[in-house]
Amino acid sequence: MAEILVLYHSQEHGHTHAMAEAVADGVRSTGAHVRLINTNDGRMDMDEYRRADAVAFGTPDYYSYIAGGLKVFLDDWLLAKRQGEPGGLEDKPYALFYSHGGGGRVREPFEALFEPMGSKVGATVESLREPTAEVAESCRQLGRQLVEAVGK
Repeated sequence: MAEILVLYHSQEHGHTHAMAEAVADGVRSTGAHVRLINTNDGRMDMDEYRRADAVAFGTPDYYSYIAGGLKVFLDDWLLAKRQGEPGGLEDKPYALFYSHGGGGRVREPFEALFEPMGSKVGATVESLREPTAEVAESCRQLGRQLVEAVGK
């Protein structure tokens, strides 16, 4: 059974959290296992990250950049990779989603920063403020696509 991780940051309005839950619903609809981790609650453990078969990353747009918790994850990921720790850090199928309050300029840096993770699955999903029904369905589709990309 596929193990899918949804790693995201959400706090003030919960729009990115709602998107993360929709991705998780898509994963669950396939029978795969999903774990949601909000970087607002703490750091991602690299051993737990390694166990994931695929990952969805989500962020709000903070001044046209990703949330600090995801930046900390990227720093930890790069450090673990450079220290030559056991595999499982690269070559994962991954998907991206983000919310914003009007600018939405985080897309380009978000996509560029996460490119080294592995193979991108689906289109990056964007939500202007609270996710609409259409955005939620796009997030559920991302979850299903991640499981399909794993092939378990």
